Amino acid sequence: MERGTSYMVITLHLITSFIASGAFGIIFNAPKRTLLHCGIVGMLGWIAYIVLDFRMEAIFSTVAATFIVGVISQLFAKLFKKPVIIFSVSGIIPLVPGGLAYDAMRNFVVNEYNVAIQLAAQAFLISGSIAIGLVMSEVLNQLLHKIPIKMPIWKAKKLPK
Repeated sequence: MERGTSYMVITLHLITSFIASGAFGIIFNAPKRTLLHCGIVGMLGWIAYIVLDFRMEAIFSTVAATFIVGVISQLFAKLFKKPVIIFSVSGIIPLVPGGLAYDAMRNFVVNEYNVAIQLAAQAFLISGSIAIGLVMSEVLNQLLHKIPIKMPIWKAKKLPK
C-alpha cells in the first residue's frame, strides 16, 4: 500500500468514526452543545483501536480503546459539567461489534454452525472487553478522587476553632 493511500484510509476512519459517534449522540438525545465532543470521543477511541489492533489481539485493543474512551469521557464530563454517559455511550459506538454479530447470525441461518459459534463467541468477548474498559476507567477515576492532594502551606486556609 502506498503512503498516500494509508493516510487516506486513516482520514476516512477518522471522519466516519466521528460522524457515527456524533450521529448516535443525536439519536441518544445528547445536548446539542456536546455533539462535537461526542464525535471527538468516538474518533479518538476508534483511532486508538486501529493503532493497537496492528500490535495486539482485537480483545485487548478493544479494552485499551474503551479505557481511553472512558478516561476522555470522564474528562469531558468534568470540563463541560455533563453526565459521563453522554460521552461514553456515544464514544463506544464505533467499537461495538455489530458486523461480527450480524455475520454470526447469518451463518446460523445458512447452517454454518461452527463458523457461527466462533463469530458469536468473538462478538461476545469484544462486548465484554468494552464493559471491562469502561469499568477500568471508572475505577481509575474513583481512585484518583480518593487520593488526598496536599495543598501548599501558603494556600491553605486556617480552620476556625
